[in-house]
Amino acid sequence: MIKVSDPQINSIKMPRVMRALAEECADVCFPLLPKLAMLMDAFKLSLLLLIFSNPVLCNDKEDSVLKGINSYRETRKLSPLNRVSKATCLADEVAEEIEKRPCENVNEYYPSPIGENLKIPNLEKHIDKCDININTTTDGVILPVCVPKLEPTIVLSNYTHSDRYAQFLNNSKYTGAGLASEDDWMVLVLTTNTTTGTFSAAPSLLHPNLPASLLFPFMLLLLNYLPLPSSLSSSFSPSL
Repeated sequence: MIKVSDPQINSIKMPRVMRALAEECADVCFPLLPKLAMLMDAFKLSLLLLIFSNPVLCNDKEDSVLKGINSYRETRKLSPLNRVSKATCLADEVAEEIEKRPCENVNEYYPSPIGENLKIPNLEKHIDKCDININTTTDGVILPVCVPKLEPTIVLSNYTHSDRYAQFLNNSKYTGAGLASEDDWMVLVLTTNTTTGTFSAAPSLLHPNLPASLLFPFMLLLLNYLPLPSSLSSSFSPSL
């Protein structure tokens, strides 16, 4: 056991129980300090990764295309598409899935409602990874395009001047969107306000993307209710 030998501490007439507690704390806490420091470093790193990997963040090309699509819809007296984070997540997963495919393969991914889409590889896995209830995606649609260097003007032209894509953009039932891009591919996911197209979260007791900033206080709360070591807890019992 580490003895409390600091003269300033010894000069204070501490109750026996408090002194025993201080000595026990020294034994228990001091060896944990390096581990706590490592835990804090890991916590900071996790928080940074969470911030910079957030699927809601998009690049300038995606912003430009979405603004162009909404301007196109405005000319047809349709409401603008609101950005939906889970649709963006799914768009990002699909873009990563097909990014290495040549543009000649674009016809393999002819747009169709997700409930009827059998062409996107591993689609159910991507829906699950984004924590989306698959029953809320059947009215949604995935629209991949492939343009060398993803020139925004050409990408927008693909979406608005090709009947295979424009038929969906001209439909008022689509109210939300998610955009993501990888290499020469851009993926647009459209959502609806219907219960089978909202891209709602899958039911879960603990959200898999729960921010680390919320998990850390939860850990501290849990530690608060852990039982003390027997040697430490006995220090609180005054002798009669």
